[in-house]
Amino acid sequence: MSLGNEVEPFRAAVHEAVDHLVDHWRALADERLPVEPLRAPGATAAALPTEPPEQGEPLDRILQDTWDTVVPGLVHWQHPAFLAYYPTSNSPASVLAELVTAGLGVQGMMWATGPAATELEQVVTDWLAQALGLPGHFLHTSGNGGGVIQDSASSAVLVAVVAALHRASHGRWRGHGTEGRYRLYRTDEANSCVAKAARVAGLGESAAVPTLPGTARMDPEALRGRIAADRRDGAVPAIVVATVGTTNTCAVDPLAEIGRICREEGVWLHVDAAYAGSAALCPEHRWLNDGVEAADSYAVNAHKWMRTGTPCNVMWTADRRSLTEAMSVSPAYLRNDATDAGHVVDYRDWQIPLGRPMRALKLWYVMRAHGLTGLRDAIRHDVRMAALLAELVAGEAGFHLVAHQLGLVVFRLDTDLRTREVAESLAGDPAVALTASAVDGRQVLRAALGSPLLTEATVHRVWHTIRGHARSGGPAPAAGAR
Repeated sequence: MSLGNEVEPFRAAVHEAVDHLVDHWRALADERLPVEPLRAPGATAAALPTEPPEQGEPLDRILQDTWDTVVPGLVHWQHPAFLAYYPTSNSPASVLAELVTAGLGVQGMMWATGPAATELEQVVTDWLAQALGLPGHFLHTSGNGGGVIQDSASSAVLVAVVAALHRASHGRWRGHGTEGRYRLYRTDEANSCVAKAARVAGLGESAAVPTLPGTARMDPEALRGRIAADRRDGAVPAIVVATVGTTNTCAVDPLAEIGRICREEGVWLHVDAAYAGSAALCPEHRWLNDGVEAADSYAVNAHKWMRTGTPCNVMWTADRRSLTEAMSVSPAYLRNDATDAGHVVDYRDWQIPLGRPMRALKLWYVMRAHGLTGLRDAIRHDVRMAALLAELVAGEAGFHLVAHQLGLVVFRLDTDLRTREVAESLAGDPAVALTASAVDGRQVLRAALGSPLLTEATVHRVWHTIRGHARSGGPAPAAGAR
């Protein structure tokens, strides 16, 4: 990089980018932009050159093309009427940290390659563990545990599976693989990333543990029975993945009972609290983590509900030795005195990739800019907005409230046919985004409220839109139809 030729255009482009972003945020807040693009598939690709540029172009022109060509083809996840999936929030503090992180360009794979990056991550993950009320053995200061920032809950689950396999096999796994012997336990309500982690780790498909009737929560006695049956068949129970806030209904597995079974059986317990775990910042929602003391690892997506841009999954383990022994590969070019002395943390041994950016700066900026009070206020606001939508659903003839937990509202119409019709109709409306799913074999619609720009007026407008689609979504089915 030639500072003389590039710095001043960069400075000007950054100022212009900030102006674009602020105007964009205001347009979202005022709902002057659609949630989803109005373009047909292939429209963005067709607007781009088919060959790469031979000569460099000015940054200001590239920036303008971003807003003219790319932004109109995006789904706006920060839009107040984006209620699909689970929220992926952001904030000016997070955006600023992303810019600084990219500009510093640190490769934080080891303490030796970025001492301050590593130590900042240790401190920030300890901060967050305390703020969530997690047990002290998850802190770096405990000596045996600690936190790490992963890119996603998917990576956290995979790392937990690998650590569990290492511990269950007493290290044999490193040289011999899974040998078809080890078992992972989950419910069908667990996120799809759990089944994917089992495949990637060589465990293959695992039979799901049944849920308690009508709750979508793991049945502890069914888990105990599955573990006993696997032991009789010569298999080795390795890991249970429990969920705090399932995707479909935000159900919370009974951690205390599951944890007791895992302790008795010597099985690793990983808690996937990707969405709902953030709510434990608020004392009134701390019950979500009842029983977490027995967990060997725990993960939450700060990028879902802590005003931190994606990616930012924070994972803690109480058994860092199993994790690092399973993950560590140390060729000569990675050896250094600090690592050999065992006095430092090398985050390359806590994740799948070797390289990593300075991941903690973003969360550090957010926690300092908002404070715990600000983050709690944001969560409480979203919970109130969800309660308002749930009240509107419950009070409307022809609609049925299926589940309401924290910021998630799940509902259906009188029949599956009507629900499908409304879901299909809403899918073509760029002014709102919800997710269609199924609960207990019935079609449902999910609304996950979590945009930083969400207001009461938005909730009422979204509800008016949903009711409008329901009224024009087709004729009512015959009596008895499902």
